[in-house]
Amino acid sequence: MTESILLRADRLNGEPPIFRGCSSSELVILVVLGAVVWIPVGLLVGLLIGAPLMGVGFAGLLIIGTVFVAATLFQRIKRGRPDGYYQHRLLFWAEDLGLRRAGFVRRGGTWDLGRRCP
Repeated sequence: MTESILLRADRLNGEPPIFRGCSSSELVILVVLGAVVWIPVGLLVGLLIGAPLMGVGFAGLLIIGTVFVAATLFQRIKRGRPDGYYQHRLLFWAEDLGLRRAGFVRRGGTWDLGRRCP
């Protein structure tokens, strides 16, 4: 088989999708965010009913559900869009709220160099 026909992983431009259109780094972020939210809630509920480990187990199920639902939402958001689309949308949202500069030129209209010909 010739070199031009082979697909080599070191020549890819972006991370390949693994689950529902999400790459491995996106899935790790979803798992971490789900754990940050659901483990304290599961522990609290478990302590209230007298079985903290049952609360942690329930939190594990909720983390899996959160990853599934969030990956499905990201799949819909990313459909037909270029790589990094929703990351840019998140940066624009943060810039609109005044939390962070996006680093993109978002000005519409005509541009001028500021020089005049005599």
